[in-house]
Amino acid sequence: MGVSGTLEFLSDLVGSGGHKHKKKQLQTVELKVRMDCDGCELKVKNALSSMSGYVDSNKVLKKAKSTGKRAEIWPYVPYSLVAQPFATQAYDKKAPPGYVRKVENTAAIGTVTRYEDPYTSMFSDDNPNACSIM
Repeated sequence: MGVSGTLEFLSDLVGSGGHKHKKKQLQTVELKVRMDCDGCELKVKNALSSMSGYVDSNKVLKKAKSTGKRAEIWPYVPYSLVAQPFATQAYDKKAPPGYVRKVENTAAIGTVTRYEDPYTSMFSDDNPNACSIM
């Protein structure tokens, strides 16, 4: 641990007793912005790139709307949302392309088990019910 670790531990014990500030968790904000041309894209990009530090998602949205473009927060959908994304009810018009919503599994697949006699013992003398024709 060393001397510096010990000094840090002691300073935390004796410290000012003030509240420790929790660091804000990083968050990615995805926006859906309607753009017509490259100039519009550059205008929105310059407005958003001027923001720095920890910023609330609503402030980012407000800054994007200040350029005069229609913007909305794009919903975050986890990648592994559904195990089988090819269910017909799973496709949602409001989800981003390539994402689906979770669908309850209504069709339960049943398994049928049946016992089959091995062919070698079908006509043996040990099994009296094997062949009733003989």
